[in-house]
Amino acid sequence: MSSPVSGVRAAADRVFMWGWLLFLVAGLVQIFLAGMGIFDLNGQKLEDASSLDPHRTLGFALGGLSIILLILAVVARVDTLTMVVSLVVALLAFLVQSLLASAGEDTPFFGGLHALDGLAILGLAGYLFGQARRRNSTTA
Repeated sequence: MSSPVSGVRAAADRVFMWGWLLFLVAGLVQIFLAGMGIFDLNGQKLEDASSLDPHRTLGFALGGLSIILLILAVVARVDTLTMVVSLVVALLAFLVQSLLASAGEDTPFFGGLHALDGLAILGLAGYLFGQARRRNSTTA
């Protein structure tokens, strides 16, 4: 186990922890918005459905938040596994989700992968929050 950190690193790790909690809560909202948007399609095509705009907007915000949290992981100099998982989440949330959503407009299989990827992202975010919480509870 590494020695306790202080200063900027400790502050970055605390923000990292709270950021992942925010990410998790927003992820639950994201699932709700997807369901609400799908059940309000009213015969529109997915790409034309304004009912999915809140889901899309929050998805882009979560992708951006994942990049910010990756930067915080670098600043906090967390362990290698946490850094790698943060990078994976950033790639999945920022890049893969958009690719799968676009492909899912024409091929439902990719839409299904978009949903599964979202669940994987939330699982990894929960892991990252738990790791950060453990780190921060030992330094408090």
